[in-house]
Amino acid sequence: TTDAPLDIHTLLFVPGENTEQLGLSRYEANVSLYCRKVLIDPNPKQLLPEWLRFLKGVVDSADLPLNISRESMQDSALVAKLKTVLTRRFLKMLETMASEDKARYTEFWQKFGNFIKEGVVTDFGHREQLSKLLRFESSAQDEGTFTSLEEYTSRMLECQKDIYFLQAPNRSAAEQSPYLEAFKARNWEVLFIYEPIDNFALSHLATFNDKQLVSADKDTIDLGTHTEQNQDGLPEEATNALCSWIQETLGNKKASSVTSSQRLSETPMIALCSDSMMAGNMRKILERVQGTSPEEPPIKIEINPSHPLIKQLASLQDTHPDRGKLIIEQLYDNARIAAGLLDNPNAMVKRINTLLEQLAHE
Repeated sequence: TTDAPLDIHTLLFVPGENTEQLGLSRYEANVSLYCRKVLIDPNPKQLLPEWLRFLKGVVDSADLPLNISRESMQDSALVAKLKTVLTRRFLKMLETMASEDKARYTEFWQKFGNFIKEGVVTDFGHREQLSKLLRFESSAQDEGTFTSLEEYTSRMLECQKDIYFLQAPNRSAAEQSPYLEAFKARNWEVLFIYEPIDNFALSHLATFNDKQLVSADKDTIDLGTHTEQNQDGLPEEATNALCSWIQETLGNKKASSVTSSQRLSETPMIALCSDSMMAGNMRKILERVQGTSPEEPPIKIEINPSHPLIKQLASLQDTHPDRGKLIIEQLYDNARIAAGLLDNPNAMVKRINTLLEQLAHE
């Protein structure tokens, strides 16, 4: 029966390089299945989950019938049990490596980590085990140093509710991102993710150790109060008036709301994403797959009333409103660039040239 112990002899190994990562062809199943040293199938696709397709080796089980066909393997309860046992054993081996030989596991992660992330997305039954194997850089670690979600949660401050991650093209872009400012000010650690599949994996995982996984650009983040918030900004009345002017200039199709920000210290304006809004990198993937980009919904805008440019912008409403509107549009596009939402920069470039021309004539 499928409840009885299985007689399995297995030799599995991870190749030295990930050819998919190098841009070559996709891996095909490459673990051969034997019964009492008789080859049953040289590359059975049902023997291991799709995300383990990079493994090579052989599996020999005396419990399989010699006359099993490739077609009947798809419905074989014994093959399904083999799949479960082999997957769990390989995951256990990775857990041991990650715990006892971090350097070796880091080398594995850098080459084959995307398969682990793929497993988080596609393999619900092993998602919990896989989540413990995820590794990312973070704002609390040096470049090139990876941390686990377990290690991240162990360092969380008592006032921090969630696990935060920030999508960026690279480390430098992440460290300069306006979305990091609020977390740096509060000494909250943020995971840095650089690939589209990272976002997929963390979104599918959703929680870890009862902590929500939250993108740093979401508008629902509760940052609490921050005692070091700058006090030299625009008065509340002037800030509200400026927010109204920005909203009027951008219109409801571009901005769902414009408010004063508790997030920003160095950046004049930021675009925040709602839970229903598709991340910028996800939009680009969908555009490549479907050939069309989904319509961009209105964005929630926050301004930094302490920023010199914002304070100067407030005075332009009465003195140079046309120039002020150009600056508003430019700040809006700057915020969209930071959010990964600006697809066509042509209008922005033309606007920058207009602003430069005006400055040159002064």
